[in-house]
Amino acid sequence: MKCIVGLGNPGRKYAKTRHNIGFMVIDELLDRHNWGPLKKDKFNGKHTVEFYQGEKVILLQPQTYMNLSGESIRPLIEFYNIDPEDVLIIYDELDLPSGKIRLRQKGGHGGHNGIRSVIDHLGMKEFKRIRIGVGRPTTPMPIVDYVLGTFPKSEKPLINDSIQKAADACEQWLEKPFLEVMNEFNA
Repeated sequence: MKCIVGLGNPGRKYAKTRHNIGFMVIDELLDRHNWGPLKKDKFNGKHTVEFYQGEKVILLQPQTYMNLSGESIRPLIEFYNIDPEDVLIIYDELDLPSGKIRLRQKGGHGGHNGIRSVIDHLGMKEFKRIRIGVGRPTTPMPIVDYVLGTFPKSEKPLINDSIQKAADACEQWLEKPFLEVMNEFNA
């Protein structure tokens, strides 16, 4: 069984913000495969258990707010007895330009509080990730205001493309080793 987690913040207020791009990828996968709906549960998240080419897959959107994401992920993977090796986390990345995605097998939090929470709750840095570029602000502004802001109209085609690519990468990971997927999508 594999688990795909999109990070974000719950509620309509945050739905289209940069910080919610992980949620957007989960929504894309749900739409592509007519899966769902996600159901709120005891894991402080919304999840569904589905099948992809005969393999069970769980899709999760933590509802703890970004900075506490690990509080949702750990209980879910413990309940379903999912090896952290079979978990893929999708989140926004300031250090990548809009429209770019980057896959990694492990790493630090890089200042991302959602990933910091995941590392703290899993007790490890070795989990798969898809980082989706949202760029950095071009004018002086607090980072929190930037990531909680919406995408300008000019960036929407790039963002939509990166959401599609990230969903494609998720599907590929369900079929083949992550290293192969990483090599394909990071090329």
